[in-house]
Amino acid sequence: MTSIAPLTLLEWSATGVTAASVWLAARQHIATWPTGIIGCLLYGMLFFHTRLYAETTLQVFFVLTSFWGWRHWQRRRISSQLTPRAPLSPNSLMILFVVAWVVTLGYGALLKAWTDAYAPFWDSAVLILSVIAQLLLMQARRETWPCWILVNTISVPLYLSRELYVTAMLYTLFWFNAWHGWWVWSRRERLAA
Repeated sequence: MTSIAPLTLLEWSATGVTAASVWLAARQHIATWPTGIIGCLLYGMLFFHTRLYAETTLQVFFVLTSFWGWRHWQRRRISSQLTPRAPLSPNSLMILFVVAWVVTLGYGALLKAWTDAYAPFWDSAVLILSVIAQLLLMQARRETWPCWILVNTISVPLYLSRELYVTAMLYTLFWFNAWHGWWVWSRRERLAA
């Protein structure tokens, strides 16, 4: 009988809970928030142990913003659907793009200079793009989904390089789920117009 290594058990647990949370988000279900908090706490521990420090910081951010998102979604609900928001302006999108580049380079440089972080710039890109995507999700903006697609596109090879195979598999599924979420939210936005 073989035993499961603690990090493997932690990775499987974090993966299962987080998968449920993202599936709920794509369906605009408010239970995404409490489920996500638990998943973030588990992933925070895992990422710390694998020296993905920007990802660890990201999990703290996710926990804090999940409480706000939970409250915000409760206020915006009408019947069983979340009220759609207007698309972002091109200027807002350009500002988000510039912020993502600046933070990726700045935080990546800090991690490289001051820690033993693994892939500090890729890790930092996942951090800032995830922050942007989370803020858009909290506001129920459709643009959250293309941002999550980009996050997942970067994350999968990063996790594979750290031998986090279960997490890489989950983020591959998240990539497909983000496309589905984008389609569902766009459709609801068109129907509400």
